[in-house]
Amino acid sequence: MKKWYAVIGDPIAQSMSPRMHDTWFRENGIDASYVPIHVKGEHLEEAVASLKRLGCSGWNVTVPHKSAIIPYLDRVDEEARRMNAVNTVKVLEDGTLFGTNTDGRGFVHSLQENGATPQEVGNLLIIGAGGAAAGISFALASAGFGPIAITNRTIEKAKQMSDSLVGSAALSLQDAEQDISKFGLVVQTTSVGMNFAKSGIPLDPTGISEGAIVADIIYNPLQTEFLRHAREAGGMTMNGVGMFVHQGALAFELWTGIYPDTKKMIQTISTELGGK
Repeated sequence: MKKWYAVIGDPIAQSMSPRMHDTWFRENGIDASYVPIHVKGEHLEEAVASLKRLGCSGWNVTVPHKSAIIPYLDRVDEEARRMNAVNTVKVLEDGTLFGTNTDGRGFVHSLQENGATPQEVGNLLIIGAGGAAAGISFALASAGFGPIAITNRTIEKAKQMSDSLVGSAALSLQDAEQDISKFGLVVQTTSVGMNFAKSGIPLDPTGISEGAIVADIIYNPLQTEFLRHAREAGGMTMNGVGMFVHQGALAFELWTGIYPDTKKMIQTISTELGGK
């Protein structure tokens, strides 16, 4: 019997997950399909129940449901629980809804793929305090990166996240911008700069130290305004394609037991979005 998987979010039209997973299903000879489903926040509980009832084998969760979905799942692993964010759900054989988070590990895979090590990076700054920021900061700390500073438009949220990470600190956007030259890695995790979102930058990166790594988890567009400013200031920039592909590959492995070809997919997506 053919299996099917999904991604839920609001909005969802911009997601490239369906094309990516359908390609991997085809490449690995798996009889399955993957569909995008637009789910408003007020319908999330109903959507989760419907996905299970209709026989969905698993689904990805994107903004803004990564934290809100947790009460509707039967079991969430320790990593996702500590991050208070789920981006992947697997329906187990007994019908249990199991939630985990591959965002942070996907980012770390991408960072390491680009040759970055904790020793080379040193101090790092996370911009944002949402579900993606939680996943990335936790995964970076688990991989030995740090110390970590977290900045956010609402400083209280940054403090809440820093309190959950040993050795981390919260900074106001103003202080983070003023001290940005101290960081060997800056990770932009907000939606500012995404095609469907308001344009702009969360903070000015032009004071970055030359050679510092500046990453934006947004992958559409490939070069956000934030990355453009950082590149012009001498930073080494990373867009979100690598993280996007690796987090998807980790979900695909959870569902199928197979880790797909990520290098080919990164090249394909980058080309489709206008990369070289």
